[in-house]
Order: sequence, then C-alpha cells, then structure tokens
Amino acid sequence: MTTPTTPSRAALREQNAEAELRVPAHGRTARSHRIMRVTSLAVVGVFAFAATAAGSVYYTLQNNIESVDVSALLGNDPAAPEEPTGITDPNAGLPISLVLLGSDDRSGVNAEIGGEDEGMRSDTTIVLHISADRSRMEMVSIPRDSLVEVPSCTMTDGTTTDATSETMFNEVFSRGWNYGGDIDSAVGCTVKTLQSLTGLTIDGFALVDFAGFQDMIDAIGGVSICIPEDIAAPDAGLYLTAGQQTLDGVQALGLARARKGTGANMDGSDLNRIGRQQELLAATLRTVLDKNILTNTPDLLKFLNAATSSLTASPELASLPNMSGLAYSLRTITSDKITFMTIPITTAPSNEYRVVWTSEADTVWANMVADQPIVTVEEPEVADPAATATETPDTSVDPATPEETTPVETKDPGQEAFTSADTTAVCG
Repeated sequence: MTTPTTPSRAALREQNAEAELRVPAHGRTARSHRIMRVTSLAVVGVFAFAATAAGSVYYTLQNNIESVDVSALLGNDPAAPEEPTGITDPNAGLPISLVLLGSDDRSGVNAEIGGEDEGMRSDTTIVLHISADRSRMEMVSIPRDSLVEVPSCTMTDGTTTDATSETMFNEVFSRGWNYGGDIDSAVGCTVKTLQSLTGLTIDGFALVDFAGFQDMIDAIGGVSICIPEDIAAPDAGLYLTAGQQTLDGVQALGLARARKGTGANMDGSDLNRIGRQQELLAATLRTVLDKNILTNTPDLLKFLNAATSSLTASPELASLPNMSGLAYSLRTITSDKITFMTIPITTAPSNEYRVVWTSEADTVWANMVADQPIVTVEEPEVADPAATATETPDTSVDPATPEETTPVETKDPGQEAFTSADTTAVCG
C-alpha cells in the first residue's frame, strides 16, 4: 500500500491557481459577515486599479512598502517567488502563520509622538494564523513582559548572539536592533524566537510604527468604539468621555499605548493594554466595512496610501498581487471566525512583575501548528422537550412591575478569547 504524501507548497500553488481564478462572484453573504483583515482586504482594490489602467497608482502603492527579507538569517533557502497572473492566493490550500509587529521607534516623526529615545523596541506582537481552508483567522497577542528562552540569533553582519533564558520577550526585537543595527536583524531574531517557542513556521511579517498607525486611522475618518467609562491617561495624552466615540488617529494610538491612568483598567498592566489593542483592531475591521471604504475610490486610495506607506514587510506580504490573492480567498470568512486572544499566562515564580506561559499555551500553539481552532466553542445546552411541554408559561404581566432586561453577555479582552462578533463593552 502506498503511503500518501503531503503536496508541497509549490505543487499546491500550481494546482489551485486556475481554480482560484474561476471562483464566481455571485452567492456572497451579507456585508456584515465578510469581515476580513483590513490590509489584505483593501489590497483587492489596488489589484483592481492595476487591472484597469491605473498602473501608476499601483506602482506608487507597491513602492510605498519597504520589503525586508530575513530568510537568510533563519537558515532558509526560499524558492524564487512566482509572479501571479491574476487574483490568485499563492498559498491556496495551506495554512499561513504571520507575525504582526508594532514598532516603538522613537526617531523622526515618531519621536514627536512618543518622545525621543535611543534604540528600537517591539511594543506589540501578534501571531496571526489563517487556516488552510481560509475559514478562520486567529490573532494571539504576546505580552511584552513574558519571560522566555531566546535562541542564538544571527545578525546581518554574520555575528551571533548568545542564547539566554528568562529574557523579557520585549527585549528580543531590541537585542537584534542593538547587535545588528538594522530592522532585518531585529525582525529575524523575533521570528526565530517565536518559531523556537511555538513550533510554528512563520511565513511572513508586517511591521507598523506610531506615525503609520495614526495615519491609517485618520485615513478611514476615525474608528468607532465603545468607551464604557471616562478615561484619563496623561502619559499617553489620552482623555475620553464614556459612550460610543469615534477616535481620530491620535486618540486611537493613545488608547493602544496607554497603561496608566483612570478608567478602562488603566492599572499599568500590559495584559489590560493588550485587551484594549484587541478591541481597537476589531473596531477598525468593523469601521472599514461599515463606511464602504473599499468601494469608494478616493477613500480607498487615501487609506491604501497610508497603510502601505507605514508598512515594513516580508517579501510575501510586500507583494500587492500576493496580498490581493490572499484577501480574495478570505472573501467568505465570517466575523465569528475571527478570534482574538492573549496567550495564557501566569505570574513568573522568579519575578512577580513578569509572566510566564502556562501549559494551556502549549495547547494553543499545538492546535495552531495542526491548523485546528485554538478555542473550543461549547455547544449550548438544549432543553428537554418532554419537560418543557408539561409546563404552562405564565403570560400575564403585572403593569406595576417594571420589565426586567436580560443583561448583555460581554467578553473581557486580554483575559478571555473573543471574536469580532462578540460584545466586549456596553454603551447605553
């Protein structure tokens, strides 16, 4: 009996290229159920421009993105990229794991926003997994205060760093920057560390800085989000009133960065800040779709120019055709299949101000490696029909008794996993 083998990435790309092009445009679900990753989704519009004689626009946006290839630092020997001939997902039929990094760069324009400081840090790290069948997206945040084992990393000049244990995860990126002196070394060390810790193969990365994030939010006219209580975070220059608010770029960045202050669990905890970042990402997804930015040419160009100008990405994600194909293959994903969570942690035995990953974290990474859902959804209990049939409900209403309202069930971002379809805060 012949043992079946798993097709290579190259083989699957060839098998699926024509099939992707033949997918019909009809039979789409309602817009509210087609929430996709903002950048990938929007790039479909760019590809459309390129196909309709707007080549100069396409050229400008493509050249906005800074491409950084760290494969050599990871010991990889990637095959030469194939140029797609249509809206084709180059990795169709294969799961994809990416790293999204928020850079705490304090030079140039970013110094005016966050204050001038030497070096460079990774302020936010999210592992994004897209399932092989493109039905799920999962975003797992890594707390910056996590104590982890860091492998030896190779810098662009050929030197190597020593492997260390009980190192704050936030130091990995800055270590690569300090020793290698460039983004390549910083990202390469971060990716190598994540692969060592999780068992995943990281297929690409995207890095965005303070200024870029602000510009993207302003380009979509702000982001609508529920602020359940007044917030005052002087260090982040953030002051918000409770209620449904539309945040501009400065306010959104302040909410993403703030750790100390009053309201919204501003207790200095990185875990609570991660929760606010996750809520902000989910709200940004909803805003882009609610405002029909993808179908409004001027708004789309404004957003895409801001998004691409702020990105440093691996060659796979720096290619607009590749991103267009990925976005097209995600066109039917539903909001309840986009999951946000923080990797399970507990207080570090060696330092009460640091955290370590629990055994539950091992399960999350193992599921991701196996391309299985990272969160198990419990089925609701079904009432016994025989028991309910014998009960006669009381339909009378006492007018003197105020009608009771069922409280809205909310998820606690940063502490609990949630989806884009879940309620995380109640306003009014």
